[in-house]
Amino acid sequence: MSGVAAIDCGTNSIRLLIAEIVHMDGDEVEVVDLDRRMEIVRLGEGVDETGAFAPQALERTFTALRGYAEAIRAHGIEPGPEAVRMVATSATRDAANRDEFVEGVQEILGVEPEVVTGLDEAELSFVGATAEFDVEDGREAHAPPFLVVDIGGGSTEFVLGAESEQDELIRASLSVNTGCVRMAERHLHGDPPTREQIDAATADIEAALDEVERTVPLREAGSVVCVAGTATTVAGIAADLPEYDSERIHHTRVGVADLERITAELLRSTHEERAAIGVMHPGRVDVIGAGALVLSRVVARTGADHFTASEQDILDGVAWSLVP
Repeated sequence: MSGVAAIDCGTNSIRLLIAEIVHMDGDEVEVVDLDRRMEIVRLGEGVDETGAFAPQALERTFTALRGYAEAIRAHGIEPGPEAVRMVATSATRDAANRDEFVEGVQEILGVEPEVVTGLDEAELSFVGATAEFDVEDGREAHAPPFLVVDIGGGSTEFVLGAESEQDELIRASLSVNTGCVRMAERHLHGDPPTREQIDAATADIEAALDEVERTVPLREAGSVVCVAGTATTVAGIAADLPEYDSERIHHTRVGVADLERITAELLRSTHEERAAIGVMHPGRVDVIGAGALVLSRVVARTGADHFTASEQDILDGVAWSLVP
């Protein structure tokens, strides 16, 4: 057994997974959660407009990372490249002052953040989201090929793949700059947003999906698996949970009718009304409407009648990448 730590730094949130690598009989390996944490730091605040990280956004991120470094050491893991991996996504690819970010992370964690490409991000998400699908989960089977959709703050990743490396794990993948923070900042300025603002955001999303379909055959998916906070929050709302419960949300299926209803409700609600939703993280209140709109347009484009929400995503893929 050995401990590893995975950190995913996105446009909106920064997350930590501390896990134990357990070697079973034969070649079987399990990655067992020890600690999961998430902080909304909004690292990408204003990046779409200014092209650089705001000083206050960097400080919020570094504060969260200092807490993560303490947690990693508390689990007996010494920060360093053999046991700790941090990936940084969309906002970091876009920021002119990303060297300042990299230096701060190096000082706190002892490792450099890997500014992964959109395609690398998609593949890590795919591995994390589908690693357990070859094990019976007690419900209706998930049919390959899997389409994993990761709606982040700045970008959305799409990856279509099979259920095992023997069946050509990744068939097609693409990242587009259509995340919940980016769409909210670009289009949805009202509280609630106007019809014209929603229509403009929808047109932007549909144009991005036209681009996606030229590379990723969305309608060939046997199962649509959606990861990250937008999808899991929508799933929690669909399940009418009084508070966020990751165990109950994991592998929840949300039908198209419920998805469209929830999206419409979020887009016509005020900040105060969204904040009162039991499963809503305070950091998602201002961007959940945009995220749900992206999610609804994606699922509609696939032709699927539902999506499956997964609590396992790029963070789990990063942890799996540290398995010796």
